[in-house]
Amino acid sequence: MADAHAKPHHDYHLVDPSIWPFVSSFAAFVMFLGAVVWMRGLVPAGNDVAGQLLSDGKPALFFAGLAGVLICMAGWWSDVIKEGRVGDHTPVVSLGLRYGMILFIASEVMFFVAFFWMFFDMALFHESRALTPEVGAWADTAAAWSTWPPQGVEVLSPWQLPLLNTVTLLLSGCTVTWAHHAVQVGDRAGAKLALIITVALGVLFTFVQAYEYNHILHENLFFNEEALNSGLYGSVFFLTTGFHGFHVLVGTIFLAVCLLRLIKGHLTPEKHFGFEAAAWYWHFVDVVWLFLFAFVYVVFG
Repeated sequence: MADAHAKPHHDYHLVDPSIWPFVSSFAAFVMFLGAVVWMRGLVPAGNDVAGQLLSDGKPALFFAGLAGVLICMAGWWSDVIKEGRVGDHTPVVSLGLRYGMILFIASEVMFFVAFFWMFFDMALFHESRALTPEVGAWADTAAAWSTWPPQGVEVLSPWQLPLLNTVTLLLSGCTVTWAHHAVQVGDRAGAKLALIITVALGVLFTFVQAYEYNHILHENLFFNEEALNSGLYGSVFFLTTGFHGFHVLVGTIFLAVCLLRLIKGHLTPEKHFGFEAAAWYWHFVDVVWLFLFAFVYVVFG
């Protein structure tokens, strides 16, 4: 019986039972349900609390779910950090973590490939859509798609805010590489400075993109009367740039957490995969933006 409970003699980490997978799933369900309620509503507004929460335009359920997701992320990842610090992340486990991050980034690549596929399909073959027999309401849409960008769409100049964001992300790619090298050689002061600059550049990108979106919506560049039948361009633009902006926000938080861990002394030249994974993710975000800038803003803009 004593041997049955002895420490296993292998390099694999068998995690202890955890509440986080179940609680995270429930919180995510509440968050997405709340998003639907916020945008569409589920039931007419009633006098009771449930009726108020589930009626159209009430964001409370969404933010409650979001708070739950953030709490679960903090708790779950804190447990993973503790496991690594007590020695549970053996070379075999660390290799598995690297494979996992690589596969995650690969799935993110395919996520953006779907949006680029849609964009290139319309940008390259929009004339074939316009040649479709004009029947009913489709006639106006086909006419709008006779050119790309569609008729009536006022596109942004790529050499202003988009160029500023391009320079911002390229600089951040340099600084995160600087930080990674500094961690590898044990230069904590240099790594700290480089990470602070990288996080600041990520915040700057987000603010510039928010200003750009406000300009688009305020000036009705994609939503004026002449562009009423060309909504596909606006949909693709906001899907690609919006999801990329969300990834920049996630990456900025990722790097900010790594900065806090660096300050606390968690990252060493021998063990710093958490930061290395963040650097990989940030370089992925940089590359996606280069494709966005080159094709969405410049070539087909």
